Amino acid sequence: MKTVAEQLAIIKRGAEEILVEKELIERLESGKPLRVKAGFDPTAPDLHLGHTVLINKLKQLQDLGHEILFLIGDFTAMIGDPTGKSATRPPLSPEDIARNAETYKEQVFKILDPAKTTVMFNSEWMGKMSAADMIKLAATQTVARMLERNDFEDRYKSGTPIAIHEFLYPLVQGYDSVAMQADLELGGTDQKFNLLMGRTLQGHYGQKPQCTLTMPILEGLDGVQKMSKSLGNYIGIKDAPNDMFGKVMSISDELMWRYYELLSFESLETIQGLKDAMAAGENPRNIKVRLALELITRFHSAEEAQAALNDFETKFSKNAIPDDVAEVTVTGEMPLANMLKEAGLVATTSEGHRMTQQGAVKKDGQKQEDSRAMVAVGTCAVYQVGKRKFAKVTVI
Repeated sequence: MKTVAEQLAIIKRGAEEILVEKELIERLESGKPLRVKAGFDPTAPDLHLGHTVLINKLKQLQDLGHEILFLIGDFTAMIGDPTGKSATRPPLSPEDIARNAETYKEQVFKILDPAKTTVMFNSEWMGKMSAADMIKLAATQTVARMLERNDFEDRYKSGTPIAIHEFLYPLVQGYDSVAMQADLELGGTDQKFNLLMGRTLQGHYGQKPQCTLTMPILEGLDGVQKMSKSLGNYIGIKDAPNDMFGKVMSISDELMWRYYELLSFESLETIQGLKDAMAAGENPRNIKVRLALELITRFHSAEEAQAALNDFETKFSKNAIPDDVAEVTVTGEMPLANMLKEAGLVATTSEGHRMTQQGAVKKDGQKQEDSRAMVAVGTCAVYQVGKRKFAKVTVI
């Protein structure tokens, strides 16, 4: 059993904020395993590495001996989380929610130990609430309190409609903490208002208020915007090994360390050693390879990770792709010839068409034959025109 100081160091790794740290230390000093809550609304069938920032922290807490409560928000998904949204989200059908929830369980157990994880659904208690119960819950807070949320406040000031049911979301998430008797709740930095609502409602219902731990929002492949499927800058848990490998290798050297901090299970000492090695002249590509192998092994297997590395090295050695490839981001789906122009690989779209027809355009070493083929949002690959023009292109 690790000491409180050792546990706290692991818990704080990569974290943004703990509220209230003194209270968390007191709970750890009691020696009783914490009931650790993290909720995910099954709004889409697949998770990406941005979601795993929280799941990785759950794994660390699980390895410390704490009780992990993985909450699937099948009830809250019917409301739609308004966090960060500038408009009301459409609710999902019960069928979509149930289908997505099943895939979530399958994916999170690539990280968490299923034998030591309690999966819960908030429909178990919210579905039993009567209209009168919901009114009593709503009566615990005021409209002024809800408008303290930045997204609600911004929408109110701009005259953008806010549906009444959206005010219920923080209340339901907060009440989940009451029903689950959580000691600690994890969430992204954008969830702080909702996490603190859990503390407020637990106090209202006579429970000891939970502590909260917020984690940073992981940047996507572009290194600017948050990782998101809608933005196409994501690495999916279910991405094929070769795709996952290529995407990891496409990130900038600066972003690589952010990914190491939030996604890797390597020790901080090991990561610092890698930084020192790079400062001493180690090729950053080798350090990215190490990260790619770790992630693919986690979500697929060691054998598939090695196969992806072999495939990657074959492409690069065969086509002599340089290490210092320029990194370019273009916006929106477009034909290949247009993308080549936007990426600065050709001067005009006409040149893009001509070079493709001449067999002079390659994507990750593979010759491209159709200059009008659409390059989809989410594409991240090394494009080559002729013998000397290269660019690592991300389409968002």
